[in-house]
Amino acid sequence: MKPGITYQKSKKFAVRIVKLYRYLCEEKKEYILSKQLLRSGTSIGANIAEANCAFSEKDFLAKMYIAFKECAETEYWLELLFDASIVSENAYDSLIMDCKELKKLLSSITKSTRESKKGIGLE
Repeated sequence: MKPGITYQKSKKFAVRIVKLYRYLCEEKKEYILSKQLLRSGTSIGANIAEANCAFSEKDFLAKMYIAFKECAETEYWLELLFDASIVSENAYDSLIMDCKELKKLLSSITKSTRESKKGIGLE
C-alpha cells in the first residue's frame, strides 16, 4: 500500500486519538495514561510524514519502523485504558481496529521496503 494512504489513515487516527484524549481529560479526569496515548497515537502519523520526506531508503525504513513501534505502543495504551474500564467497549473496538489496520499497513511497508533493499544489494 502506498505511504500516502497510510499517511491519510494515520492522520485520521491521530484526530480520533486527540478527541479521545480531550474526552478522557474532561469527562474522566484521566491525565496520565491519556497523555501516553496522545503521544504515541499522534506520533504514528508524524513519523510517517517524516518518512515521506526521507533522504534515503534507509532513512525511510527507520522512520516507518518507528511509526510501527509507536502503533504497537498505542495498542498497549488502548488495551490498558479498556481493561481499566476507562474507555468504553464501543470506543475501544473501533480504535483498536483502526490501530491494528495501521500496524498491518506499516508492517507490510517495512517488509516490502526491506525486501526491495535486499533485491538490489543495499542490505
